[in-house]
Amino acid sequence: MKLICLTFLLSLSLMVNAQNNFKATQIKFERVKKAYDEKWETLRKFVQADGFGNQFSMVINAYKSEGKLEVWLKANTGKSYKLFRSYDFCAHSGTLGPKVTEGDGQTPEGFYYINVFNPMSNFHLSLGVNYPNSVDYARTGKDRKPGGDIYIHGNCVTVGCIPLTDEKIKEVYILGVEARNTGQERIPVNIYPFKMTNENLKKYSMHFPAQASFWASLQPGYLAFEQHKYLTEIREVKGQYLVTKEVKF
Repeated sequence: MKLICLTFLLSLSLMVNAQNNFKATQIKFERVKKAYDEKWETLRKFVQADGFGNQFSMVINAYKSEGKLEVWLKANTGKSYKLFRSYDFCAHSGTLGPKVTEGDGQTPEGFYYINVFNPMSNFHLSLGVNYPNSVDYARTGKDRKPGGDIYIHGNCVTVGCIPLTDEKIKEVYILGVEARNTGQERIPVNIYPFKMTNENLKKYSMHFPAQASFWASLQPGYLAFEQHKYLTEIREVKGQYLVTKEVKF
């Protein structure tokens, strides 16, 4: 029993060290250090004032039609998320509707998470999104490539990504580093075609009838978060998104 306890404590210690080392590793890069020097003191004051404490989780919601990216935060001891910042896209690519193939210029639509922190990006700093997922592969089919390399980044040019300017990405990037460093393994990035109210869904589906079914599969995840302000479990089933149950964390 003592050996089992010691093994558990050692594993826990290694996990904590790995989390704490993430920020230490990132801040060694000049651009990340500069972002912290310029932005973190002010950001941290607002984080504390809004009640998120020193350890928080993060959700990113992006809306293509409105050209908005929202950062939602939740204290790790709290129950619900609260809108912390909203940023304007500084450029757009493609039209409404999901990304389908490589080179189509479309920004994806769906439920993703950050899978890359790039401190040496060609676009200042960038956060990679795990496109394509299984829903995207099902849409693309066997004969076409779905593409990839989708990022939230600086600068003001894009071919399917979400650009925010260098100054804005500094804030989003270091908030992501902080969330990752205190234990959030997956930071959700939910990319919607528009604010998915019933009115908007009806209106846009009339103009883009081919997307109506797919958009209808996105709406439950959007509505659940809007209503409860905490995450739901969203599964990828047979080329569609399925909200299965509410998950409070």
